[in-house]
Amino acid sequence: MKSILRTVIVHAVALFACTQLIAGLKVLGGIDTYLFGGLVLSLLSFFIRPVLTVLTLPFNFATMGAFSFLTNALLLYFLTLFIPQIIVTPFVFQGANLLGFIIPKISFNLFFAYIVCAFILSIITSGIYWLIE
Repeated sequence: MKSILRTVIVHAVALFACTQLIAGLKVLGGIDTYLFGGLVLSLLSFFIRPVLTVLTLPFNFATMGAFSFLTNALLLYFLTLFIPQIIVTPFVFQGANLLGFIIPKISFNLFFAYIVCAFILSIITSGIYWLIE
């Protein structure tokens, strides 16, 4: 029970952090929407991710694991289907200049918005798990 609650809270916090970092991910509602989103994301990760991993095993093997971002994006898409208050929209990254490295302005359509949001969400989730363990 404790690990289930921890997983739900980690996913809810990661969802909140992702909405703060990415303009294309919006959560309409308050803390209850984040917690319910964390619960649904935890359930999707527990039940649907193993099935998707087995189905996409040849693609993951051929791309040396890079295809797993698409399975994460598919889980995020399922999350937006189950919870209409969580919305992923196309967005524009305004660019950045960090220590001489220039990242230009990039416009993401809906497909790549899901991939970017899923990538950032998985990084945040992994970081939170790394911090608490």
